[in-house]
Formats: sequence, structure tokens, C-alpha cells
Amino acid sequence: MIENLPPCPKCSCAYTYEMNALVVCPECGHEWVPAEDAQEAAASGERVVRDSVGNVLQDGDSVTVVKALKVKGSASGIKAGTKVRNIRIVDGVDGHDIDCRIEGFGAMQLKSGVVKKA
Repeated sequence: MIENLPPCPKCSCAYTYEMNALVVCPECGHEWVPAEDAQEAAASGERVVRDSVGNVLQDGDSVTVVKALKVKGSASGIKAGTKVRNIRIVDGVDGHDIDCRIEGFGAMQLKSGVVKKA
């Protein structure tokens, strides 16, 4: 059992409660898994970026796109299952926190919620 429960990351509600392995917000209904390494990294000032499954991503990792993505200016988008190598974690705009190069499309930024660590 966690002694000091973190506030909700979505609505900042302080009245979160623990249910099995999850922490739940009673106001917005958001559920998440509290990670000790994420709390330690936040305390030290490091940014933790997680993929769609919850794995921690780092510079140089390889990821796989988990859903088809539309690309502006391209007739075909990025298909699900496309492997992307050598990613870089950046402070992007609108949640685009992965900087990468995709073969056939060039350099672009992706959201960490649409990739899975390979």
C-alpha cells in the first residue's frame, strides 16, 4: 500500500485512492499505475516518457507504431507495425515527444501513446 498517493495527473485532484495495483481519481475517473521510478525521476527533475503499454522510453530505443497514422501531404500514411529505430526523446509540441526518422517519410515527431517499445 502506498502511503502518500500522488494527485491525479489529469485533473490534479488530491483525493485519489488505491484499488489493487491502480490509483484512481474519484473526480474524473482516471486510473493509472504509480511507478516508483517515475516518482524518483520526477523528484530529480528527469522527464519520464512511456509508450502505449507503459514501458519507459529512452534515447536510442527502437519502437513499433501500434496504429495507422495519417500523414499530411502523403497519399498513404504510416501503417501499424512500422518499426522506427534510434528515437530521441524531446520536449515537443502538443504531446509529440518522440523525434525520429521514418523510412519513406523522413524526419517527424510522434506521440509516445501511438508506439510500443520493440
